[in-house]
Amino acid sequence: MKTVNINFTNSSGLKLAAKIDFPLVGEPKSFVLFAHCFTCSKNLKTVENISRALTQSDMAVFRFDFTGLGQSEGEFSKTNFSSNLDDLKKAYEFLEEEYEAPKILVGHSLGGAAMLHVAGSMKKVEAIVTIGAPATPAHVRKLFKGAQDEIDKVGKAEVDIGGRNFVIEKQLILDLEKNDSKKLIRALKKPLLIMHSPQDNIVSIDNAAEIYNAAMHPKSFISLDGSDHLMSETQDSLYAGSIIAPWASRYINVEKQPIAPEGEVWARISDQGFVTEITAGKHHMIADEPEEQGGNDLGPSPYGYLLSALGTCTAMTLRMYADYKKIDLKEVKVKLTHEKVHATDGVSVDGVKSKIDQIKRFIKLEGELTKEQRSRLIEIADKCPVHKTIEGKPEIITEEITAS
Repeated sequence: MKTVNINFTNSSGLKLAAKIDFPLVGEPKSFVLFAHCFTCSKNLKTVENISRALTQSDMAVFRFDFTGLGQSEGEFSKTNFSSNLDDLKKAYEFLEEEYEAPKILVGHSLGGAAMLHVAGSMKKVEAIVTIGAPATPAHVRKLFKGAQDEIDKVGKAEVDIGGRNFVIEKQLILDLEKNDSKKLIRALKKPLLIMHSPQDNIVSIDNAAEIYNAAMHPKSFISLDGSDHLMSETQDSLYAGSIIAPWASRYINVEKQPIAPEGEVWARISDQGFVTEITAGKHHMIADEPEEQGGNDLGPSPYGYLLSALGTCTAMTLRMYADYKKIDLKEVKVKLTHEKVHATDGVSVDGVKSKIDQIKRFIKLEGELTKEQRSRLIEIADKCPVHKTIEGKPEIITEEITAS
C-alpha cells in the first residue's frame, strides 16, 4: 500500500494526525474510515495489518489519532466519548471534501461503539464493521475500576491502560454513561458485520450478541476465535482484514475498478520487514521471507513465486497440448525444487567450485495414457513459455521512475 501522511482540524481547532493508505496501483474503489481502540493510535500494528488487507482489495483506508493520542494535538484527559464522535464526524467531512466520502466504517473496541453512534449521520456510508466492540460505551468503565473511588472523590485519577498511564477525569465517565447504543443500532438499517473473539477478556463476546440482537438485517457475525482483544498476533488482524473486504464488496456501490495494464506487475515494500505487495493486472498477492530468514512468512518467497510461475506454466502448457491432441489427460501435478549446487565444470577463485541454480521439476500425469503419449507430454513440458524465458537468459533493463 502507498501511505500519505496528512493533518485535519477538529471542532476545537486542534490538528489531528492521520494517514491514508492507498492501493498499490490505480484509484481506490471506495474509502474506509477506521476508528482505533480506546487509548490506541493509528500506528497500532493491528490497524496497519487490517488496512494492508483492505488496500489489497483496492480500498483506501483513512486512519487517524483521536484528540490527545498519538501524534494529534490536545490533552487526552479533557476528551470524552462525545469528543471522539466529533473527531469522527470531522474525519468524515475532511474525506468528503478532499477525496471522497467513505462508504465503509470500521471500528475497533470503543472505536466500534463510536462508529455505531455516528454511522446514522453519515449519509454516504453503506456498510459498518465492528471489531471487539462494547455494546455500550459505558463498558469502558471496567478499565478504571481500581481508580473509581479516587475519581469520584477528587474528580480524576491516573490509570494504567495497556502499560501506559493516562489521567481519567470524571467527565469522561459521565459522558460514557449518557450514551445509549441500542436505539441507535436498531435505527441504522445498514449492513453490519460484527467481529469478536470468544477469548476476548477485555470486552466479552456477550457484547457482540447484544449488538447483533439490537441490529436490523442485513447483519453478520464472524468469530475471531483464538484472538485476544488487541489481535496481537499478526495472523489475527490480517484475517480480520481479509474478511472485511469481500463482505463489504457485497454492499457498496463500486464506481471505480482499478486494473493495472495486462502484463504489468507492481511490487512494493515498506521500511518494515520483507512483506511485499504485488499487483498483477487486477490480482493482488503478498510475498515475504520465511521466519528463519527474518521474515514473517505471510506469503511465498520470491523464489516461491518463480517456481510457481514455472509450475503453473508447465501445467497449462500440458493441458493445452492434451486438449488440442484430444489426449485423455485427467490431471497434471507439478512439483518443483530449487537449490544451489556446485558446478561440475569451472572453478572459482581460490580453487572453490562455483555454484549454479538448479531447478528440479517432477511431473505426475493422470489419465488413460499410452507410453508414447506420456513421453511426448514430458517433452512438451520443456516448451512452456516460462521455461523458455528462464533458459533464454532474458535481458532485464532497469530504470528509475522519477515521476511521483
